[in-house]
Amino acid sequence: MATDYDAPRKTDDELSEDSIEELKARRNDKSSGSVDVDETEQAEGFELPGADLSNEELSVHVLPRQQDEFTCSRCFLVHHRSQLAKEVGGLPVCTECAA
Repeated sequence: MATDYDAPRKTDDELSEDSIEELKARRNDKSSGSVDVDETEQAEGFELPGADLSNEELSVHVLPRQQDEFTCSRCFLVHHRSQLAKEVGGLPVCTECAA
């Protein structure tokens, strides 16, 4: 259910004016959020760390470093040439590591 945070809030007097019948109707409303959710049903779809993935294959295509890229000597990530901050001892350093 969406909440309008810009809408004016009810005062304590207005909250106490809500009738019991109105509150019961809200409680029985099917569109209200489901509170009683079975945790085991939700957890069945999650993969836990350390699970056996020996039968899984990776389908990632790895490209070699391009002409306009460099490998940072501190974080060892490949960056575009525009991310080169400086060279220390002839080794490139990216802007994130130089900060």
